[in-house]
Amino acid sequence: MRHSVRLLPAVLTVLVLPAVVLPTAGSAAPAAPVTVARYTFDSGAVAAGRVADRSGRGAPLVVRSADRGRVHFNGTTADKYAAFPATCAVKATVCPRALLEGTDDPDLDPGTRLFRWGATVRLTKAQVTDSSNVMQKGVSATDSQWKLQIGARQAKAHCVVAGQGAKPTVHIVRSTVGVADNAWHDIMCQRSGSRLTIYVDGRERGHVSIPASLSIHNDLPLRIGGPNFHTRSDMYHGLLDDVWARLG
Repeated sequence: MRHSVRLLPAVLTVLVLPAVVLPTAGSAAPAAPVTVARYTFDSGAVAAGRVADRSGRGAPLVVRSADRGRVHFNGTTADKYAAFPATCAVKATVCPRALLEGTDDPDLDPGTRLFRWGATVRLTKAQVTDSSNVMQKGVSATDSQWKLQIGARQAKAHCVVAGQGAKPTVHIVRSTVGVADNAWHDIMCQRSGSRLTIYVDGRERGHVSIPASLSIHNDLPLRIGGPNFHTRSDMYHGLLDDVWARLG
C-alpha cells in the first residue's frame, strides 16, 4: 500500500499547478516548479548518521536525540521508512526523543512565492498525544514559519504558516478527514498567493485565506519529527516516508 502512495507528490504537482499562461513578447517565462528537498529514507542513515537528500538541492539530515531516543529505518533493503520513538508515559521522568534536522537552506525560505510541502504518514490515534509535528522550518513566534502537523484533538492533518513581523498571525487549515488510522496517507500543503490548501491522498480537504503579502523567511533549520527536545513537546511518534518540499 505504501508503494502506491509514495509516488503521489509527483502526480499531485500536475493536478494543482495553475494553468499555463504564455508569456507576452519581451517578458520572461515563469520559473518551472523545482523540488528543493526530498527524503525517501531508502538508504537509512549513513555517513555518521546522515540521511541523504534525493532532490539534488537539499542538505542531508542529521539524526538528533535526547534520552537515548532513536529513529529507526525499517522496511526492505531498497524501500525504507523512518520510525520515530514511541510515546512516553504521562509521569515518565525519562522520555526518549529524536528528530531529523537539516540546515537553514535558502531554498526553503519561499517568501511570498508558490510553495508546497508534504510527507507520507502512518500513525494511530494513540500515537497523537500532542500536536505531532511532521515537518517545519521556523517557529511561529519568531520570524515566520511553515509546518505540517497532526492535530492532537481529532488527529486531522494541519498545514500552518506564519509571516514575518512582530506577533504574526498563525494561519491553520485543518483537513476534513482524520489520518491516524494506522494506514499510509499522503499529505500535501500548498501556499499559493492568498490561499493555503491541504490535500490528503490526492484530494483537496480544506483551504483558508491568508494575506498574499505573507512572507516566510527565517534562519532556522528544517526539522522533521519534532520542533525541539523539551520534555513535553510536539514530537511525532509514528512512521514517516517521502518528505519533500517544492518551490514554484
